[in-house]
Amino acid sequence: MSKILIEAQSVRKAFKRDTQEVVALDGVSLNISEGDFVALMGPSGSGKTTLLNMMAGIDRPTGGVLRVLGAEPGSMSESELARWRNRYVGYVFQTFNLIPVLTAFENVELPLLLTKIGKADRNRRVLTALTLVGLGDRVKHYPRQLSGGQEQRVAIARSIVIDPTLILADEPTGDLDAHSAQEVMEIFAKLNKDFGKTIVLVTHDPRAAQYAHTRYHLDKGVLVDDAATAGSHA
Repeated sequence: MSKILIEAQSVRKAFKRDTQEVVALDGVSLNISEGDFVALMGPSGSGKTTLLNMMAGIDRPTGGVLRVLGAEPGSMSESELARWRNRYVGYVFQTFNLIPVLTAFENVELPLLLTKIGKADRNRRVLTALTLVGLGDRVKHYPRQLSGGQEQRVAIARSIVIDPTLILADEPTGDLDAHSAQEVMEIFAKLNKDFGKTIVLVTHDPRAAQYAHTRYHLDKGVLVDDAATAGSHA
């Protein structure tokens, strides 16, 4: 049996909007095992990004229990969370979030500057990550000199340079054309298959979701069906 890395038990998240309470997640329970590749699907506003953000400790549950890698991110202090994330969690955003005045190399190096890793080891890790995403020849390029697909691949390299246990990706193909989206999803598939990374992907794109082993569907904050298990993508 694979080890369970993420365990959600009746997780609830509510936001206050003026005097109204808006429920983003309403009693979600699921388990994600080590080495799994999971897609969280559902319409806009279904709660899938909220759930992903809670896995990363960006949001905190208002009810239930969420354990990630044996810890409860919702109960950590901000400094504990920062250390925990920088050691175990790689996060890929839809909007790349690259710093325009830094090269691809410098953008990928950023998370390592928060560690005690020496310069030579940092350089090796950055080059390894950029080569893995097919950008070993673009290390000195700035974001403006890259296509959208290349920018997202730099963002993926930045997320994996710490060698995280868990990769969380929020609509990583949302701003990309079909060809670039396919390239990005094939990188995630490789990270999962060849490197054993556990990946949780938020997407509304069925083509991206096909790469996942397991698909969960959320609607209005509720898990609307049991996980659909997909065949591995060729």
